[in-house]
Amino acid sequence: MKVESQRLRNCPACGASAVEDRGEKNGFPIVSCRNCGTLYASCLPDESNAQDYDDYYTPRNLSVPDFIQRRIEEIVAGFSSYRLQNRLLELGFGEGSLLRAAARAGWDVEGIEVSRTAVEHVRAYGLNAFCGELSDASYADASFDVVMASELLEHVTDPQRMLKEVARILRKGGLFWATTPNGRGMSARLLGIKWSVNSPPEHLHLFSSRGVAKLLTDAGFERVRIITHGVNPFEIWQALRKSARSNGNASACTGCERVESGYQLNEALLRSRSRRALKNMMNGLLKVSHLGDSLKIRAER
Repeated sequence: MKVESQRLRNCPACGASAVEDRGEKNGFPIVSCRNCGTLYASCLPDESNAQDYDDYYTPRNLSVPDFIQRRIEEIVAGFSSYRLQNRLLELGFGEGSLLRAAARAGWDVEGIEVSRTAVEHVRAYGLNAFCGELSDASYADASFDVVMASELLEHVTDPQRMLKEVARILRKGGLFWATTPNGRGMSARLLGIKWSVNSPPEHLHLFSSRGVAKLLTDAGFERVRIITHGVNPFEIWQALRKSARSNGNASACTGCERVESGYQLNEALLRSRSRRALKNMMNGLLKVSHLGDSLKIRAER
């Protein structure tokens, strides 16, 4: 994989230049920002070797389990107070579960994806989908009530530019809802570059809550609320066990293994009232400690 070796970049969240070297992953030097704690690849991929998402989606990852679908319905229901123009946009919609749930809830939905496979998948459901980047879609100012971006910010080479465009197309008082991995969460702290989420050129930066808050306010957002939640003990346990057996040189599980084990864990925790209570208690602790592996973002324009 070729990287732009001459393009050493400052922190993509706060712009600071002081960093701590964290090692190398997939040929990319990984650093953490000394100011905000964001973990990122200090060099971007060469344009000719940028991540290609056309083959990223397959029948295996174009669907989600039923219990995830129920959670998606709850997320969409939480947008109802922002319904004014009745227009909702999802960036990087992937397999399209959130977009379809919003359509079922009566929203006029639009979607943007760089993966042609994913675009064709949601168009088969009769939904409007644009294949390409947000900057190429040419939406009018203040044309959406809600913009969603689930697990997207870590992929984008210029997140500040994208967020300024999101702020432009959101109406005043509209909502930006997003999730992204936490570069200062428990897995990032314990596993470092061995964490499967730390995977350039697919994931170029893992923001800290402080870093992403700075990024959002600089883009023009107000009332920024960020909480952390979720952790995958399977990956931490597996990585530490392998590390002990191989003198610290083993890698963590793959991204697919992480997703599958995360689904299995969440499903197991929802099987009874006591397990649901345990899950709620764990997420409460992760929220208070800011150690959850995922950042959940709500920001208003």
